[in-house]
Formats: sequence, structure tokens, C-alpha cells
Amino acid sequence: MSELNSHKSCRVIAIANQKGGVGKTTTTVNLGIGLANEGKKVLLIDCDPQSDLTTCLGYPDADNLSVSISTMMERVIRNEELSPGDGILHHAEGVDLMPSNIELSAMEMSLVNAMSREFTLRTYVNEMKKNYDYVLIDCMPSLGMITINALAAADSVIIPVQAHYLPAKGMTQLIKTISKVKKQINPKLQVDGILLTLVDGRTTLAKTTADTLR
Repeated sequence: MSELNSHKSCRVIAIANQKGGVGKTTTTVNLGIGLANEGKKVLLIDCDPQSDLTTCLGYPDADNLSVSISTMMERVIRNEELSPGDGILHHAEGVDLMPSNIELSAMEMSLVNAMSREFTLRTYVNEMKKNYDYVLIDCMPSLGMITINALAAADSVIIPVQAHYLPAKGMTQLIKTISKVKKQINPKLQVDGILLTLVDGRTTLAKTTADTLR
């Protein structure tokens, strides 16, 4: 945590892995609340149409929210004015949330024909950065255009990985995608680290996977 706090300006971190069920949302929530407990202003952005982050923070009926991240991205595409506070939900644990809902699935399709499509989310995030110390983006379990947008907007990536062989093996594609985004879209992008989740240290498989990742 102390390393994360070493940056004075707003830092944008994407929590990414194309595999579901590896702890992306749990990592986003715990890291965000941990930073908030240290006095940091934190915005969590749900970039998954399944809305797990939104639900986790107490909004199970996400599809009925009037404003979501897809709303803000649509405004960017239409070159409409962005109001930084619009749609932000304030949580009792001290973090703010830009929620998501099923509309984000349609947004992924809309981005295909959008101008500067990789930078749509970054345009929104840049408007929000002045109000926060940290912006954490909970990515969907895919390497589609929304995740590319998250990587384009981020300063760095945290990769949650289960301590099992197959999820770790599948990480190769994610690393290739991050490298491609860094080379072609976002030169400042870096990997903060690989976070082992759901670890049972008693098993040989978990120990072997952890050693391999290290």
C-alpha cells in the first residue's frame, strides 16, 4: 500500500484478467476501501456489464440506474459535455462508484465505429482525475474493446490470478495484449504486479503455480 501512496497526482489502475472468477472485483473493492481508509479520495469504475462491482457495493438493481459508465462513454462519443459528478454513487466505506449495467454490452458494439475508439474511457477518466487520488477500474472478463479502453486509460495494471495452472497459463494472452496497448496506444502503461488470489498454501499445485509466476 505504501508504494501505491508514493504518487502525488491521481493514479489510474486497471484490475484486469480475461478469466472470470479470479477475484478482480474483490481486489478492486478491498484496494479501494483500503486506500480510502488511508485518507485517499478513490473512484471505482465498474467496467463489466455483469455489474458485480456495482452489486457488491449495494446496488443490485443496476439496470435501473439512470446513469452508468456506458452513459458517460456515450456522451464522449457524441462530444457532449461531461459533468464530473453526474451518476457518481457515494458509498459508506468512503469510496465513490461509477456503476455499470447491461448497457455496457451495447457500448462495446458502439465503439467499433467510434472515432478514436480506444480513448473513449480515457477521455472520461481524465475529467474525473482532478477530483481523486486514485481511480480503480474493474475490467470485464474479456480482452474486448472495453478492456482495451481501460488499459488505454490506466497508468498501471494489477492482474489477479488464481493459484492454479490453467488460469496462470491463460495469462499469456493478457500480457501480450498489455504489451500491444503499451506499444501502440499507451506508452506509460506498466504492470504493478500479479496478485495471487484464492490461494490454498497447503496444496502442491498452489505452491508450484506461485513459484512459476514469481
